Parts: sequence; C-alpha cells; structure tokens
Amino acid sequence: MKKVIGVVLVIVLLFTGAVVALATMDLNRFGKENMYVQISDYVEVEEARLDSGEVVSRYWYELPAIDEAGKHTIVQFSATRELRKEAYLMLYVKNDDEVTSYDEVKWEDIPAEAQDKLLQVP
Repeated sequence: MKKVIGVVLVIVLLFTGAVVALATMDLNRFGKENMYVQISDYVEVEEARLDSGEVVSRYWYELPAIDEAGKHTIVQFSATRELRKEAYLMLYVKNDDEVTSYDEVKWEDIPAEAQDKLLQVP
C-alpha cells in the first residue's frame, strides 16, 4: 500500500511540475536567435473593430536588426501599443526574419558587436 501511495504521489508531483513549467515558459522565446533594434517611428497602424464596437490598434514596425555577431537584417513585427521611441529591444527571431517576441533592454545589456553596428545604423 505504501508503494502505491508513493507512486501516486510521485505522479502528482511530476504532473504539477509539468503544469507549472508550461504555465511559466514562453515557447515563443525558446530556441530563437536574439537580435537587437532601436525603435523609431512605426510604419503603419492597423485598426480593427471588434463586435463590441471597441477599436483595437496594431502598430507595425520595419527596422534594421543586428544579431550578436553584428549581422544586419531587416525585420518586420507588430505591437499592440506604440513602442517607446529610441528604446532598445531584444527580438526573438526564427528563420532569420520572423519575430516571435521581444523585450525592452538597456544599452548595457546589448553585446558589444551589436552595439557597434547599432551605432552605424542611420
């Protein structure tokens, strides 16, 4: 009987751990390449009206992004709000130009090679 209770307890603990891990992990960031951009003006605003009458805006950006090695790529991504101008973002990118997520970062958090290239971007 003690073995059965022990096995059930282990299964419950493993299941609980898996649920907590999945709830706290962002799969859009897992295994992606990091690239860095400095926010300038958005390219366009896309507005949609919901059935409730509420208007939802999506801001589209097209910016030069620099990876940790200093490689330059143009990326396009959207945000549900206008991003702070001149802010630095770390993008999570797959397939060289598909942005899946982003975080605002400080200048000091950007790798030196990427900093050098960001200073050269017009």
